[in-house]
Amino acid sequence: MESTIVIKWLILIGLPVLCIVLYRIILRFFFGVVIVPEDKIGLITKKFVLMGNQELPEGRIIATDGQAGFQAQTLAPGVYFGKWIWQYDVTFQPFTIIPTGKIGLVLAKDGTELQQGAILARRVDCDAFQNAEAFLRNGGQKGRQTAIITPGSYRINTFIFEVEMTDMINVPDNSVGIVTTMEGKAIENGQIAGKIIPDHNNFQDTDTFLAKGGYKGLQEQVILSGSYFLNPWFVKVETRQMTEIPISHVGVVISYVGNEGEDLSGVEFKHGNIVGKNYKGVWAEPLGPGKYPINPYIMKVEYVPTTNLVLNWASARSEAHQLDKNLSTITVRSKDGFTFNLDVAQIIHIPATEAPKVIARFGNMSNLVTQVLEPTIGNYFRNSAQDSEVIDFLKSRKERQESAKEHIGRVLEQYNVFGVDTLIGDIVPPESLMKTLTDRKIAEEQKVTYDTQMRAQETRQALEKETAIADIQKEIVKADQGVLIAERIADATVKKATGDADSMRLQANAEADRMKLMASGEAEKVRLLAIAEAERTELIAKADAEKISLTGNAEAEKILAIGKSSAESYKLAVEAMGGNNFTQLKVMEAIGEQRVKIMPDVLISGGGDGTNGPISGLLGLKLLEELGNKKNHTSND
Repeated sequence: MESTIVIKWLILIGLPVLCIVLYRIILRFFFGVVIVPEDKIGLITKKFVLMGNQELPEGRIIATDGQAGFQAQTLAPGVYFGKWIWQYDVTFQPFTIIPTGKIGLVLAKDGTELQQGAILARRVDCDAFQNAEAFLRNGGQKGRQTAIITPGSYRINTFIFEVEMTDMINVPDNSVGIVTTMEGKAIENGQIAGKIIPDHNNFQDTDTFLAKGGYKGLQEQVILSGSYFLNPWFVKVETRQMTEIPISHVGVVISYVGNEGEDLSGVEFKHGNIVGKNYKGVWAEPLGPGKYPINPYIMKVEYVPTTNLVLNWASARSEAHQLDKNLSTITVRSKDGFTFNLDVAQIIHIPATEAPKVIARFGNMSNLVTQVLEPTIGNYFRNSAQDSEVIDFLKSRKERQESAKEHIGRVLEQYNVFGVDTLIGDIVPPESLMKTLTDRKIAEEQKVTYDTQMRAQETRQALEKETAIADIQKEIVKADQGVLIAERIADATVKKATGDADSMRLQANAEADRMKLMASGEAEKVRLLAIAEAERTELIAKADAEKISLTGNAEAEKILAIGKSSAESYKLAVEAMGGNNFTQLKVMEAIGEQRVKIMPDVLISGGGDGTNGPISGLLGLKLLEELGNKKNHTSND
């Protein structure tokens, strides 16, 4: 059962495959049908020729006219007829793909022979080597090709072309590419590099370069930073950093290539030619601070400082520019035969316009130092020291420094250099002389010390003498002062006695006067007191009389007013109550005021005859009311 299923599956799968194979064999055998896939090309090999010439030309391996062998023509993707299997062999070949960042170098296995002396085959029109037949018919040459294949996909006939992939040429930032070509005509006599050829796109168009007479070897032209499709069979590129001129410097260009230019240095300058830009020689216009794409094999740039430059003739000190690294302390000999050392610093300045002349004369700044500055300054101070003794040299240091500045400045002007200043540093006399000078100085100082001490002793003696005299004089002055004091005391005693007598006399007179004044004052006081007492009594009496008078008048007026008021009141009461009733009322008020108790619990009632009934009743009520009021006043008291 299982084997039956397997057989069925084999039939289902294998039968279509077998049909396809048989179909293709039948199509290929009987109809010559070839189907080229989309990502392939067909390389054709013709096995034989039925009629006509079957031989290829001598030296050829690729057929272009139907000869037997490898065919120049290829089959692009598609369907083709007439390629019978018994006459043609078709091989499928993948496209040639050049990735990004790469280039394809092409080696042709067939074609015409190269010209004598040539190493690269010139480019022909062949659709980037995709049309081998056009390559051969247009005179394509055998061997390495000048043309390259840039990134992309190509239908390359590998029967005739062999493609080798390599990297593009990259020149980094701040760098230049120095180019050397392996093809071209020989460089002219007297030149070390090929002249600049136009329109070859930075050596990427090899055929244009060669067609316009490009030279073989080192090239004047450089290529800047970037990526280039350069054929390494044609050029070699060496990368170098760009030439950088620092701040406060200029770059004097010395060109080893170019035509001979007119000398711009003038008649007076006889130390080399100074020419214009792009000519051979020292350029009259220096380069300012910045970066420049200089080819160091054909040009040299000498840096010249344009600021003040300090050079030290001192063994222990050197500046950052290192131009004075080989300079050392100057050793000189004095007139009296002593050898001593001195440090010197020279400040110079080279104007930018004079820098080309300095380089044309000396070649570089180091030669200026060794050939001019070092011998000039060293010899000046040696000659100057021989004309004086060591001590005099030390004493006249300032004057000698000024003289050196003037002399060296005049010398440097002849070399287009400006001497700013000359400074003398440490002067180190011989040790033996220094010891002698030191001992002499110490002796001189000791002598001065002794003289000073002697004068001090003399001064001290004079001081002691004067001190003794001063002490004796003190006693004399003391005695004189004693006599004077005694006289003054006696005079003072006499004057005191006289003063006391006068004082007592004056006191007696003053006391008598005082007693006299007191007696007079006492009498006057008694008199005044008596007068004052009399006046006071009089005033009191008048006041009392006035008081009594006023009081009496006021009391009388009061009594009068009260009487008038009472009379008026009584009059009105009598008129209102009647005479009898008013009289009874007043009687009862008097009894009440005097608290007279007539009888306890009085019962008031009217008479039997009815006369005086109401009046009697009213009097009784009034009497009770008064009694109640009096009782209340008593309890409150």
